[in-house]
Amino acid sequence: MIVKEELLSKLRRYFSLNLYEVKIWTALLSRGVSTAGELSDIANVPRSRSYDVLESLEKKGFVVMKLGKPIKYLAIAPGEVVSRVKKNLQVDAEDKIKRLDSMKGTELLNELNSLHTQGIELVEPSELAGSVRGRMNLYNQLELLIRNAEKSVNIMTTSQGFLRKVEGLKPVFEKVKKKGVRIRIAAPITKECRNALEEMKDLAEVRNAKNITSRFCVVDGKELLFMVLNDADVHPTYDVGVWVKTPFFATALDNLFNAAWKDMPLPETTLK
Repeated sequence: MIVKEELLSKLRRYFSLNLYEVKIWTALLSRGVSTAGELSDIANVPRSRSYDVLESLEKKGFVVMKLGKPIKYLAIAPGEVVSRVKKNLQVDAEDKIKRLDSMKGTELLNELNSLHTQGIELVEPSELAGSVRGRMNLYNQLELLIRNAEKSVNIMTTSQGFLRKVEGLKPVFEKVKKKGVRIRIAAPITKECRNALEEMKDLAEVRNAKNITSRFCVVDGKELLFMVLNDADVHPTYDVGVWVKTPFFATALDNLFNAAWKDMPLPETTLK
Protein backbone atom coordinates (compact mmCIF):
# COMPACT_ATOMS: atom_id res chain seq x y z
CA MET A 1 0.00 0.00 0.00
CA ILE A 2 1.37 3.39 -1.01
CA VAL A 3 -0.05 6.50 0.67
CA LYS A 4 0.96 9.90 -0.63
CA GLU A 5 3.18 11.97 1.63
CA GLU A 6 0.78 14.88 1.26
CA LEU A 7 -2.06 12.81 2.77
CA LEU A 8 0.15 11.60 5.63
CA SER A 9 1.19 15.16 6.34
CA LYS A 10 -2.43 16.35 6.47
CA LEU A 11 -3.43 13.50 8.78
CA ARG A 12 -0.57 14.29 11.14
CA ARG A 13 -1.65 17.92 11.29
CA TYR A 14 -5.40 17.29 11.70
CA PHE A 15 -5.18 14.46 14.22
CA SER A 16 -1.90 15.33 16.03
CA LEU A 17 -0.34 11.96 15.21
CA ASN A 18 3.30 11.08 14.57
CA LEU A 19 4.52 9.58 11.29
CA TYR A 20 4.42 5.95 12.45
CA GLU A 21 0.89 6.41 13.79
CA VAL A 22 -0.53 7.75 10.52
CA LYS A 23 1.24 5.02 8.54
CA ILE A 24 -0.13 2.21 10.72
CA TRP A 25 -3.60 3.77 10.87
CA THR A 26 -3.93 4.22 7.08
CA ALA A 27 -2.59 0.69 6.58
CA LEU A 28 -5.26 -0.68 8.93
CA LEU A 29 -7.96 1.39 7.22
CA SER A 30 -6.98 -0.23 3.93
CA ARG A 31 -7.27 -3.73 5.45
CA GLY A 32 -10.11 -3.33 7.96
CA VAL A 33 -8.66 -6.03 10.25
CA SER A 34 -5.00 -7.01 10.53
CA THR A 35 -2.21 -8.13 12.84
CA ALA A 36 0.62 -5.90 14.05
CA GLY A 37 3.10 -7.81 11.91
CA GLU A 38 1.06 -7.43 8.74
CA LEU A 39 0.59 -3.71 9.37
CA SER A 40 4.31 -3.32 10.00
CA ASP A 41 5.09 -4.77 6.58
CA ILE A 42 2.37 -2.79 4.78
CA ALA A 43 3.21 0.54 6.41
CA ASN A 44 6.99 0.05 6.35
CA VAL A 45 7.21 0.61 10.11
CA PRO A 46 9.73 -1.34 12.25
CA ARG A 47 7.98 -4.37 13.77
CA SER A 48 9.40 -3.51 17.19
CA ARG A 49 7.53 -0.21 17.08
CA SER A 50 4.23 -1.40 15.58
CA TYR A 51 2.91 -2.78 18.90
CA ASP A 52 3.61 0.50 20.73
CA VAL A 53 2.03 2.48 17.91
CA LEU A 54 -1.12 0.33 17.88
CA GLU A 55 -1.40 0.63 21.66
CA SER A 56 -1.18 4.43 21.30
CA LEU A 57 -3.83 4.43 18.55
CA GLU A 58 -6.07 2.24 20.70
CA LYS A 59 -5.85 4.69 23.62
CA LYS A 60 -6.70 7.58 21.28
CA GLY A 61 -9.77 5.76 19.93
CA PHE A 62 -8.54 5.05 16.40
CA VAL A 63 -8.49 1.24 16.60
CA VAL A 64 -9.93 -1.65 18.63
CA MET A 65 -8.05 -4.81 19.59
CA LYS A 66 -10.01 -7.96 18.77
CA LEU A 67 -10.24 -10.83 21.21
CA GLY A 68 -8.52 -14.11 20.44
CA LYS A 69 -5.23 -15.28 18.99
CA PRO A 70 -3.38 -14.11 17.05
CA ILE A 71 -4.08 -10.59 18.22
CA LYS A 72 -5.69 -8.52 15.51
CA TYR A 73 -6.78 -4.92 15.29
CA LEU A 74 -9.98 -3.48 13.86
CA ALA A 75 -10.16 -0.02 12.25
CA ILE A 76 -12.75 2.44 13.56
CA ALA A 77 -14.74 4.33 10.90
CA PRO A 78 -13.04 7.69 10.12
CA GLY A 79 -16.21 9.66 10.87
CA GLU A 80 -16.36 8.15 14.35
CA VAL A 81 -12.65 8.86 14.83
CA VAL A 82 -13.23 12.54 14.04
CA SER A 83 -16.00 12.69 16.66
CA ARG A 84 -13.82 10.98 19.27
CA VAL A 85 -10.81 13.19 18.62
CA LYS A 86 -12.99 16.30 18.78
CA LYS A 87 -14.51 15.19 22.08
CA ASN A 88 -11.10 14.37 23.56
CA LEU A 89 -9.73 17.77 22.50
CA GLN A 90 -12.66 19.54 24.15
CA VAL A 91 -12.22 17.62 27.39
CA ASP A 92 -8.46 18.24 27.38
CA ALA A 93 -8.91 21.96 26.63
CA GLU A 94 -11.51 22.37 29.39
CA ASP A 95 -9.21 20.63 31.86
CA LYS A 96 -6.29 22.89 30.97
CA ILE A 97 -8.47 26.01 31.19
CA LYS A 98 -9.64 24.98 34.67
CA ARG A 99 -6.03 24.46 35.78
CA LEU A 100 -5.00 27.86 34.46
CA ASP A 101 -8.03 29.55 36.04
CA SER A 102 -7.14 27.97 39.37
CA MET A 103 -3.79 29.82 39.29
CA LYS A 104 -5.46 33.20 39.77
CA GLY A 105 -4.59 34.67 43.15
CA THR A 106 -2.24 31.80 44.03
CA GLU A 107 1.27 32.14 45.44
CA LEU A 108 2.66 30.62 42.23
CA LEU A 109 1.21 33.43 40.06
CA ASN A 110 2.36 36.03 42.60
CA GLU A 111 5.90 34.67 42.37
CA LEU A 112 5.80 34.79 38.56
CA ASN A 113 4.52 38.38 38.63
CA SER A 114 7.26 39.31 41.09
CA LEU A 115 9.92 37.81 38.82
CA HIS A 116 8.52 39.70 35.83
CA THR A 117 8.34 43.02 37.71
CA GLN A 118 11.94 42.69 38.92
CA GLY A 119 13.09 41.77 35.42
CA ILE A 120 11.34 44.71 33.75
CA GLU A 121 12.96 47.14 36.21
CA LEU A 122 16.37 46.02 34.95
CA VAL A 123 15.50 46.48 31.28
CA GLU A 124 16.44 49.66 29.46
CA PRO A 125 13.48 51.40 27.77
CA SER A 126 15.22 51.03 24.42
CA GLU A 127 15.12 47.25 24.85
CA LEU A 128 11.35 47.07 25.34
CA ALA A 129 10.71 46.01 21.77
CA GLY A 130 10.15 42.72 20.02
CA SER A 131 9.14 40.95 16.85
CA VAL A 132 5.76 39.20 16.75
CA ARG A 133 5.19 36.47 14.16
CA GLY A 134 1.88 34.98 13.03
CA ARG A 135 -1.46 36.77 12.91
CA MET A 136 -2.81 34.95 15.94
CA ASN A 137 0.15 36.12 18.02
CA LEU A 138 -0.23 39.62 16.61
CA TYR A 139 -3.84 39.79 17.72
CA ASN A 140 -2.97 38.40 21.14
CA GLN A 141 -0.40 41.18 21.55
CA LEU A 142 -2.83 43.75 20.19
CA GLU A 143 -5.50 42.64 22.64
CA LEU A 144 -3.02 42.97 25.52
CA LEU A 145 -2.09 46.53 24.50
CA ILE A 146 -5.72 47.61 24.14
CA ARG A 147 -6.78 45.96 27.39
CA ASN A 148 -4.16 47.99 29.29
CA ALA A 149 -5.10 51.30 27.61
CA GLU A 150 -5.97 54.20 29.92
CA LYS A 151 -6.67 57.12 27.58
CA SER A 152 -6.55 56.37 23.88
CA VAL A 153 -6.35 53.64 21.24
CA ASN A 154 -5.60 54.75 17.68
CA ILE A 155 -5.71 52.10 14.97
CA MET A 156 -4.84 52.34 11.29
CA THR A 157 -5.68 49.22 9.31
CA THR A 158 -6.96 47.76 6.03
CA SER A 159 -10.55 46.93 5.11
CA GLN A 160 -10.06 43.27 5.95
CA GLY A 161 -8.12 44.24 9.06
CA PHE A 162 -11.09 46.33 10.19
CA LEU A 163 -13.43 43.36 9.77
CA ARG A 164 -11.03 41.07 11.68
CA LYS A 165 -10.69 43.53 14.56
CA VAL A 166 -14.44 43.97 14.91
CA GLU A 167 -14.87 40.20 14.94
CA GLY A 168 -11.97 39.34 17.25
CA LEU A 169 -11.47 42.40 19.48
CA LYS A 170 -14.99 43.71 20.07
CA PRO A 171 -15.15 42.36 23.67
CA VAL A 172 -11.94 44.15 24.66
CA PHE A 173 -13.13 47.34 22.91
CA GLU A 174 -16.27 47.20 25.05
CA LYS A 175 -14.25 46.84 28.25
CA VAL A 176 -11.90 49.74 27.62
CA LYS A 177 -14.76 51.92 26.37
CA LYS A 178 -16.37 51.54 29.80
CA LYS A 179 -13.12 52.86 31.32
CA GLY A 180 -13.46 56.03 29.24
CA VAL A 181 -10.79 55.15 26.67
CA ARG A 182 -11.20 56.93 23.33
CA ILE A 183 -11.02 54.47 20.44
CA ARG A 184 -10.40 55.67 16.88
CA ILE A 185 -10.09 53.41 13.84
CA ALA A 186 -9.03 54.54 10.38
CA ALA A 187 -9.43 52.12 7.47
CA PRO A 188 -10.56 52.02 3.82
CA ILE A 189 -14.29 51.45 4.38
CA THR A 190 -16.03 49.36 1.71
CA LYS A 191 -19.61 48.19 1.36
CA GLU A 192 -18.77 44.87 2.99
CA CYS A 193 -17.90 46.83 6.15
CA ARG A 194 -21.49 47.98 6.71
CA ASN A 195 -22.33 45.41 9.39
CA ALA A 196 -19.01 45.91 11.16
CA LEU A 197 -19.59 49.66 11.21
CA GLU A 198 -22.97 49.13 12.81
CA GLU A 199 -21.41 46.95 15.52
CA MET A 200 -18.78 49.58 16.32
CA LYS A 201 -20.95 52.71 16.22
CA ASP A 202 -21.20 52.96 20.04
CA LEU A 203 -17.66 51.80 20.74
CA ALA A 204 -15.31 53.64 18.41
CA GLU A 205 -14.97 56.59 16.07
CA VAL A 206 -14.37 55.32 12.54
CA ARG A 207 -13.05 57.28 9.56
CA ASN A 208 -12.54 56.28 5.95
CA ALA A 209 -8.80 56.20 5.16
CA LYS A 210 -9.30 55.82 1.42
CA ASN A 211 -5.75 56.52 0.22
CA ILE A 212 -3.69 55.21 3.14
CA THR A 213 -2.38 51.66 3.40
CA SER A 214 -0.90 51.12 6.86
CA ARG A 215 -1.37 48.75 9.78
CA PHE A 216 -0.54 49.91 13.29
CA CYS A 217 -1.97 50.61 16.72
CA VAL A 218 -0.82 53.29 19.17
CA VAL A 219 -1.97 53.09 22.79
CA ASP A 220 -1.84 56.10 25.13
CA GLY A 221 0.91 57.63 22.98
CA LYS A 222 3.34 55.27 24.74
CA GLU A 223 3.12 51.86 23.15
CA LEU A 224 3.03 50.81 19.52
CA LEU A 225 2.43 47.70 17.44
CA PHE A 226 2.93 48.01 13.69
CA MET A 227 2.77 45.39 10.97
CA VAL A 228 5.49 45.36 8.34
CA LEU A 229 3.58 43.60 5.53
CA ASN A 230 0.39 44.16 3.56
CA ASP A 231 -2.18 41.65 4.84
CA ALA A 232 -3.42 41.12 1.27
CA ASP A 233 -0.01 39.80 0.24
CA VAL A 234 0.89 37.53 3.14
CA HIS A 235 -0.48 34.32 4.61
CA PRO A 236 -1.68 34.79 8.22
CA THR A 237 0.97 32.35 9.44
CA TYR A 238 3.76 34.55 8.06
CA ASP A 239 2.38 37.93 9.09
CA VAL A 240 4.95 39.93 11.08
CA GLY A 241 4.70 42.88 13.43
CA VAL A 242 6.98 44.88 15.68
CA TRP A 243 6.02 45.87 19.21
CA VAL A 244 7.74 48.92 20.69
CA LYS A 245 7.25 50.57 24.08
CA THR A 246 8.70 54.04 23.69
CA PRO A 247 6.77 57.33 24.08
CA PHE A 248 9.20 59.05 21.66
CA PHE A 249 8.31 56.87 18.67
CA ALA A 250 4.68 56.23 19.67
CA THR A 251 3.93 59.94 20.15
CA ALA A 252 5.44 60.77 16.76
CA LEU A 253 3.20 58.23 15.02
CA ASP A 254 0.24 59.39 17.09
CA ASN A 255 0.77 62.94 15.82
CA LEU A 256 0.84 61.70 12.22
CA PHE A 257 -2.37 59.78 12.86
CA ASN A 258 -4.04 62.88 14.31
CA ALA A 259 -3.00 64.99 11.31
CA ALA A 260 -4.36 62.45 8.84
CA TRP A 261 -7.54 61.93 10.90
CA LYS A 262 -8.66 65.52 10.37
CA ASP A 263 -8.89 65.04 6.59
CA MET A 264 -10.61 61.65 6.64
CA PRO A 265 -14.34 61.57 5.83
CA LEU A 266 -16.93 59.76 7.90
CA PRO A 267 -17.80 56.31 6.48
CA GLU A 268 -21.45 57.19 6.00
CA THR A 269 -20.55 59.81 3.38
CA THR A 270 -18.90 57.18 1.18
CA LEU A 271 -21.35 54.30 1.50
CA LYS A 272 -24.49 55.86 0.04
